[in-house]
Amino acid sequence: MIYTVTLNPSIDFIVEVEHLQLGGLNRMKRDLKLPGGKGINVSRILTELGAENTAMGFLGGFTGEFIRDFLAKGSISSDFVSISDDTRINVKLKHGDETEINGLGPAITNEEAQALLEKLSHLKPDDILILSGSVPPSLGGDFYERLIAICKKTGAEFVIDTTGKALLSALKHQPLLVKPNHHELAELFGVTIDSKEDLVKYGRKLLKEGAKHVLISMAGEGALFITEDKVYHANVPAGKVKNSVGAGDSMIGGFVGTLALTGDALQAFRMGVASGSATAFSDDLAVKELIDTLLPQVQVNEWK
Repeated sequence: MIYTVTLNPSIDFIVEVEHLQLGGLNRMKRDLKLPGGKGINVSRILTELGAENTAMGFLGGFTGEFIRDFLAKGSISSDFVSISDDTRINVKLKHGDETEINGLGPAITNEEAQALLEKLSHLKPDDILILSGSVPPSLGGDFYERLIAICKKTGAEFVIDTTGKALLSALKHQPLLVKPNHHELAELFGVTIDSKEDLVKYGRKLLKEGAKHVLISMAGEGALFITEDKVYHANVPAGKVKNSVGAGDSMIGGFVGTLALTGDALQAFRMGVASGSATAFSDDLAVKELIDTLLPQVQVNEWK
């Protein structure tokens, strides 16, 4: 079973206005409410691909109920801890360039945090836990480390999609997958990256530090999959980019779901790229029909 954890989910309230007048009355041209949160995005893609999974984390208030209902309607299994504070709302204002106003997130009590840790204490060695997204300040800076400790104790695999110190701290525990983009990789090691050779150099450093699989997304230039002895490159399928939100989460969902279903890492890489591209070409997250359409266009070749 695959479990995703979203510690700070949201309702993403997407608002489009034709003419924006600051300090005046504005009328929406279009609006859309969607569940937000990186782990939830991964669960939605896993479900599209037929990979059994359960979405977990914290939900509270009427906003939390919206997310629960949305996932249930999509036949996505969930097992969130109910909290007393409200799940946040993030506003995405579309007027030319998108402007984001993100909520702070709820205060999580110690009892609520312990309830999630208890749920996860029942993981099994053949389970995969996907950790992604921000951590509410009330949980403390080491909460991911506490979740990873449970994985090590139970023998479950884990994937971590975060940046900075949290990612570096997780590497020694041998995550199944890490997926920085080229900018995040440079920031992680405090360097300037000017070439694919540099990407491979620092991608291999992630492997040396403990990661089992390394994916590096490069936007329109495709993606790299780095193993101990080989490097593979995948192109990006042709299409019009409509949406960058969730593309990285979709890549993780495509990779982990396919790896769990087939055990084939290269096929998982292809599916990850197709899934990420399908989301980039969609208004919301990708659906299986589009992923399947794009998959034959993704060519994986050994690089150098």
